[in-house]
Amino acid sequence: MNIRINLFCSLCLLAMVVPFNLKADGQVVDRIYHPYVLANEHRVEWRFMSRQTDDENFLAQRIGFGHSINDRWILELYLIGERDIDGDFGLEAYELEARWMMTEQGRYWADWGMVFELEKRQGSDQWETASGLVLEKEFGRNSLTLNWFMIYEWGREIQDELESEFRLQYRYRWMPQVQPSIELYSGEDYIGIGPALMGLQRFDGQKQLKWELGFITELSNIGKDHTLRFVLEYEF
Repeated sequence: MNIRINLFCSLCLLAMVVPFNLKADGQVVDRIYHPYVLANEHRVEWRFMSRQTDDENFLAQRIGFGHSINDRWILELYLIGERDIDGDFGLEAYELEARWMMTEQGRYWADWGMVFELEKRQGSDQWETASGLVLEKEFGRNSLTLNWFMIYEWGREIQDELESEFRLQYRYRWMPQVQPSIELYSGEDYIGIGPALMGLQRFDGQKQLKWELGFITELSNIGKDHTLRFVLEYEF
C-alpha cells in the first residue's frame, strides 16, 4: 500500500507542474469524485454547470442513473445536454461511467478508488474515454480529496489526443448538512480555485440526498472566467 501512496503523490506533483490539455469541450471544472461505493446502491443524479467568460456563456447539464454491482463497483449512465452557439439547448452526448472502490474505508492511510468513463457525442463519430485515480484522506473533521484523470479522444471529426486533468478538494465536515470546502482545478492554460459547499440529509435505511455547490474562478488568464457548478444526488 505504501507503494501506491508514493506513486499517487508523485503523480499529483507531476499533474500540478506539467502542462495539461483540456477536454474537447474545454471545460475543466466538474464534480470531484470520492472513492466510496455502497452495496445495493441506486442513485439518480443531476449536474448543472455554467461557465462565463469574456467570449462565451457555456451551459451544460447531465442526468444520470446508477446501480452498484456489488460493494466495490457501481455503474452509471448519463445523458448530457449543452447549449449551442445559437442558444438552443439539446442532447449532445451519452456517457457510461464505472467507479471502483479499491480499498475498504478507513483500513489504510488513505482511501483509494478509480473512475472509468466512455463518452459518445450525439450524431458524430467522436469518442472520449477517461480513467481517473481517486484518493481521500480524513483527519479529524477534515477531508482531502485528489482526482487525477488521463483522457483520450478519437474519432473521424477530431484529432486523436491524450489529455490530463487534476482536481483537489479540501473539506471541513462541520455537520452532515453543511460541509464547506475549497476546490482547485488544473488544465492547460487553466488554473481555477474557489469555495464550495456540500451536504447530505440521511433518511430511512441508506436513503440520502446529497448536494454540492461551487464557484470557481480562473486565475491563469486576464479577464472574466467564472464557473458555477451544482450537483443534486439521491441515493436509495
